[in-house]
Amino acid sequence: MKQKHAFFALAAFSMLAAACSSEDSSNINNVQNAKYITVQSSIGHMTRVTTDGENSESFADGDKISVYAWTGSATEITDGSLVVNNSINTLGNGTWTAEPQMLWKDSTTPHYFLGVYPTRQITNFTADADTLDNASQEQSDLLVALQPGDNGIGLTAQANPVSLTFDHVMAKLIVNLTFRNQWSSTPTVSGVKAPAETSATINYLTKTVTATQDAKQDVSLSTVSANTRYASIMVPQTGFNKIVITIDGKDYTYNSTTDIQLESGKYTTVNLIVGRDRIELGDVSVNDWQAGNEINGGEAQTD
Repeated sequence: MKQKHAFFALAAFSMLAAACSSEDSSNINNVQNAKYITVQSSIGHMTRVTTDGENSESFADGDKISVYAWTGSATEITDGSLVVNNSINTLGNGTWTAEPQMLWKDSTTPHYFLGVYPTRQITNFTADADTLDNASQEQSDLLVALQPGDNGIGLTAQANPVSLTFDHVMAKLIVNLTFRNQWSSTPTVSGVKAPAETSATINYLTKTVTATQDAKQDVSLSTVSANTRYASIMVPQTGFNKIVITIDGKDYTYNSTTDIQLESGKYTTVNLIVGRDRIELGDVSVNDWQAGNEINGGEAQTD
C-alpha cells in the first residue's frame, strides 16, 4: 500500500508547576518538564485526491490533519486518557503549525498517537459514524495513521521524531467504458451510478470501516475523462454488484453475478464494453493502494 508519512519533531518547552500552597515551597523544586510537538512532514507517493488512479499527490500548503495522543493503553481511548484532543495541524510553507499546541503529559509516560485527514472531531474512537459525501471526493477519502510504538508499548518524550504513516481506509471505484461499433462515434454519457451503501462506522484503533447496511443509495461517479472514465470514493462493503450508465436518457445496467469487491485501502477498476443491446464485462481488477483480487466475465442488459 502506498502511504503518507508525517514526522513529529520534538522541541524543549519548560513550564513550572504551581505550588500546592504558599507554605509548601518545596514544591517549587518539583518542576514538571514537558515537551511540545511540532509537525514536520515527509510524504511518500500516495494519492490524496482520489479520482484519477494516479499515485502522485502529497500534502500541500493549507492541508490540515487532526492529531490525538493518549496514555494508558494502545487499544483504548478514554476522555481521561487523552493528552492531545484534536490538535489541528496546518501545513504552510513546508511547516506544520499546531493549534492548540501539543504537549507531552510528561517525559516518562508512554503515549499513543492517532492522525486523521481530513480533520474531524472524534468522540467515539471505535464506532465513529460516517456518511460518504459524494459531492466532496477529497473529504470522503479518509486517511488514518496510528503510532502505538514498537510492540504497542507506546512512545515517550525521548522518542524523537514520532512518525505517523497514513493509510486509505475507504475504497475507490473506477469505471472505464468502451463502446461497440453500433455507435458511429463515442456516445455522450450523461452519468454513471453505483447503487451502494454510503454510511459506515469507523474504528480508528484498528483502521476498520464497517458499512451500516442501512439502504443502498445511488453514488454518482465523478468524471475523470468524459464518456470513458469515471471514479468515486466508496464505503468498503460486500453485496455491491450493479453499475448503471446513462446514455441519451437510456439506462444501461451491468449486474454482476458475484460481488464486485470494494475493499478498504484498495481501488477496484471495472472495464465495461457497452453496446446498444447489452453491456459486457471486460474485467474487474482490485489494485494498489494495495494488491487485491480480479474478477472476470458477465454481461448486462438495458433496463
